[in-house]
Amino acid sequence: MTSDTIALLAALPWIIIPVVSAIRLRDSRSIDDFSADPSPELPLVSVIIPARNEARNIERCVRSVLATSYPDLEVLVVDDQSDDDTGEIATKVQRTDPRVLVFTTPQLPRGWFGKQWACWTGVSKARGAIYCFTDADTTHSPELLTRAVNAMAGRKADLFTVAGRQEMVTLWEKLIQPQVFTMLNAWYGGTESVTRARHSWRKIANGQFLMTTRAAYEETGGHEAVRASVAEDLMLAQLYHRLGKHVVFMDARQHFSTRMYASLRELVAGWGKNVFAGGMHALPRLPGLRLLFPLALITPPLMVLAPSVVLLLALAGLLPGAVLLWAIVATASTLLAWAVIYMDEGESPLLALLHPLGAAMTLFIFLRAIARGSRVQWKDRVYRSA
Repeated sequence: MTSDTIALLAALPWIIIPVVSAIRLRDSRSIDDFSADPSPELPLVSVIIPARNEARNIERCVRSVLATSYPDLEVLVVDDQSDDDTGEIATKVQRTDPRVLVFTTPQLPRGWFGKQWACWTGVSKARGAIYCFTDADTTHSPELLTRAVNAMAGRKADLFTVAGRQEMVTLWEKLIQPQVFTMLNAWYGGTESVTRARHSWRKIANGQFLMTTRAAYEETGGHEAVRASVAEDLMLAQLYHRLGKHVVFMDARQHFSTRMYASLRELVAGWGKNVFAGGMHALPRLPGLRLLFPLALITPPLMVLAPSVVLLLALAGLLPGAVLLWAIVATASTLLAWAVIYMDEGESPLLALLHPLGAAMTLFIFLRAIARGSRVQWKDRVYRSA
């Protein structure tokens, strides 16, 4: 076997993995398959919006929810002890629409994460037969809630969640967000793969938009049952599945968007709190497997970064010439994959040229998260994730 053949064989993972991931991602179903027409018998929906220091986002979120075509809803904005003007801005919106109720959480109890406490507090005042939990940094189309309720009923879901579009404004958002979501897509596959998954550890939900029947929420214990986990959405999906409830995941990118983090600092802090402490629960409970999770976590960004780094070193004469062919093929395949990803996101494919920078920063975020372990810091609070 020649050295060229060995190099081409060694590059196969960088060729095959993006193709297989793209094929798996196509196994998805959209809420557009369900009607946008509300029927008279639709139940009251309680939209619960937990918000801590969300002055930048809260008005846009609430007004987008209020613009819904859904005929019967209440919107509960739960101000989680904000230090900014979140409560005042939400109250201003409340004065313009009687469907809105704004209130502040009691003091955070020990052992609770703030988001779960805010959601649990919101439920205590909710009247709906369906609870819809949505984050304050989201934007909803007028059809979203109606289609989601129809889909939830049509698919007989106890827990219903959707994948939305990620709003990316700054360069760092455009470099880091696709790195993380491409990893998640490669691991979980399309929405139908998640819905059909037979094992709890293969279940996931998107806490940015999560709907549940009131009955199922009460039977499972809802947010109280996952009060000590940083990845409350993932843990809720797994909890519902373990208790025999039907969890459905669907695509709603045409109707729902989120701008999760607006700066590099927020990206580092936000993903740093989730990827390690929460990600361990996306593994089967086999002896010793979680000890390997740190290595598994950093492998994807290392694989993205390796071809271009090796190519530069080989061109500089710092590596044997036999490595050059592998580096050229792997780098070309990686560039093509990222160009396709960016075009699918409606971004310039030229951003693919900067993929090593995105991978390097993602690797830093992951290493930082591993070093912190179960200790989580978010919005001036420090937690210990279960």
